[in-house]
Amino acid sequence: MIGKDTRTEKPVLWNSNYVKVWIANFMLFFAFYLLTPLLPLYLRDTFSAGKAMIGIVLSGYTLTALCVRPFSGFVVDSFSRKKVLLICYFCFALLFAGYFITGSLILFAVIRTLHGGPFGATTVASSTMAVDVLHPERRSEGIGYYGLSNNIAMAIGPSAGLYIYHTIHNFNLLFTLSLVIAFIGLAIDSTIHCRERQPIRRESKVSLDRFILLKGWSEGICVAAFAFSFGVISTYIAIYSQEVLHITSGSGTFFMLLAAGLILSRLMGSKSLREGKIVHNASAGMLMSMCGYLVFTAVPNLYGYYAAALMIGLGNGHMYPAMQTMFINLAPHERRGTANSTILTSWDLGVGIGIIGGGSVAEHLGCYSAAFWLAFAVNVLGVLFFFAYARRSFLKNRLR
Repeated sequence: MIGKDTRTEKPVLWNSNYVKVWIANFMLFFAFYLLTPLLPLYLRDTFSAGKAMIGIVLSGYTLTALCVRPFSGFVVDSFSRKKVLLICYFCFALLFAGYFITGSLILFAVIRTLHGGPFGATTVASSTMAVDVLHPERRSEGIGYYGLSNNIAMAIGPSAGLYIYHTIHNFNLLFTLSLVIAFIGLAIDSTIHCRERQPIRRESKVSLDRFILLKGWSEGICVAAFAFSFGVISTYIAIYSQEVLHITSGSGTFFMLLAAGLILSRLMGSKSLREGKIVHNASAGMLMSMCGYLVFTAVPNLYGYYAAALMIGLGNGHMYPAMQTMFINLAPHERRGTANSTILTSWDLGVGIGIIGGGSVAEHLGCYSAAFWLAFAVNVLGVLFFFAYARRSFLKNRLR
């Protein structure tokens, strides 16, 4: 239900359904981030996997999500969004149980790869549900705040996971916590009340535009480039901390500073998004992130390490909600699911290639610094393409 403040007639932002979607999405990403920085260590210590193999195994999750996302947008736009959300969330939660039976590297790779499917579909359905329960006047602002659920999970999840691991060295406990947390999120989503939509009648002819928002192709390339950089940093940060900086718990602080930057910039950027400064937010954010990746790579010490975390967080916190709003503004109302799936698909594509590429470069050149320089270079290319083409393309094609 979308309500209004009866005293001011200002549309309510934090209505009950939006709060439920927000909390459930936090649970989804908390369960995900609890394990993210630890899985490279798990593969190295449990299966003696090398750098390149770790990248290949972990990329399966992202690549499966990538394959599922375009179809998820189509399904979300065509059927009951709540039913789609609950089914996908249930599958996501259930697959955490699969990690208990991974007795070999191959079996772990299979379970991890399968897990990416319901994750990709759930995030599309959840973000689309969040847009649906927001009042139109508060939609751009609400998209920015919705992302805080991911960011707070990023702040708490990796730190909690690393703390538990370094305290008791029990991966099964971490798998259990992720399983329980995911099912709590599912229970919260099941209480959402939303209007039932009539199924959209579509032409019998199949076209690519049903699954991908073609008008957003240039923005998608930019997002993929930024995600490439983030995929390299977020995946290999724990091993890099141990092997290069010789710290065991620093990656937890890194993620906390990263998330602090994300949260702060989203809070600051929500007002300007509400005022329509979408391109301005995106431009400022990607420039800040680019500087953060440069500092991280060029200053390989604790000062550069932690300063870069905050800078990347501040940049991505401005950039991502602005880019998501751009995708929403390029799509008609009945194709919000496709718009959301397109930006998430672009992000998954970049992260997946970044994980594989970063691991391969680190393996062949014998150091992670080469992978981080590659991440910076790809980020620069994305920024240049945005200013050279994507920005003008959005202003020309936007619908609102």
